[in-house]
Amino acid sequence: MKLILNDKLKHLWADKDVFAELQRLPGRVVRDKEGRQTMRVELAGDVYYRKLHTGVGWLEIIKNLLQGRLPVVGAANEWLAIRRLHELGVSTLNAVGYGCRGGNPATQQSFLITEELTGTVSLAQYAQVWGESRPPFALKKALIEKVAEITRIMHTDGINHRDLYICHFLLDISQGDTSLRPENIRLFLVDLHRAQMRSRVPRRWLIKDLASIHFSSLGIGLTSRDYLRFLRVYYRQPLRQLLPERECFFKRIARRSRRLYLRDLRKGYIREDGRPA
Repeated sequence: MKLILNDKLKHLWADKDVFAELQRLPGRVVRDKEGRQTMRVELAGDVYYRKLHTGVGWLEIIKNLLQGRLPVVGAANEWLAIRRLHELGVSTLNAVGYGCRGGNPATQQSFLITEELTGTVSLAQYAQVWGESRPPFALKKALIEKVAEITRIMHTDGINHRDLYICHFLLDISQGDTSLRPENIRLFLVDLHRAQMRSRVPRRWLIKDLASIHFSSLGIGLTSRDYLRFLRVYYRQPLRQLLPERECFFKRIARRSRRLYLRDLRKGYIREDGRPA
């Protein structure tokens, strides 16, 4: 068994079965699916999110492997990704506890405890009015460039998110919407439970991450110049050099984004303009 806790949680659960304590904690369940339950809890006066993995079963593992995907069997992915992003200077959740027990990947139990992020709003929610009410150009430019910079840092280090939609970038508005300035923007990257870490991100996963950003921003009124601005920051190259060199790659991103759009349109999640239904 592996157990990592900050000093406060160590004191709280000294000489106790931490897994048993986590299972009987009262709180508000915010997600309960596929062997993973996320709950908002209060511990010693502070608010945390407790993610408890109880095993996905062999059927789910085999299904993922047959689809060419590595199954997520526990909290280790998110724990390691959070630690690495902090090392890289990328704002994300603050993890204060992690544990894992059991050698069978189908029934392995694990948990992650993170501090609650307050005073934030998802970038998707913040930008949903841009189609009707244009934001200040400098602010929009700074947000696009910040998303591009975070994505570049992550990919350069060999990390891919697998669910890199703009709703997973949380904008710090703790000082109020009106105080936002291009120079003080802070974005937190969250929902890292499916993140993968390697020495180099394979091409297919680069395409998935970049297509997810493109698809999830279709309904907020961005222009072609905005997307080019993202690419210039992400690649750190002049567009006149970048566009001819990577034309085929960009076409693959566009095709993947189109498939995501058609999928969500068919399921009724979005309207034809890309905005939420």
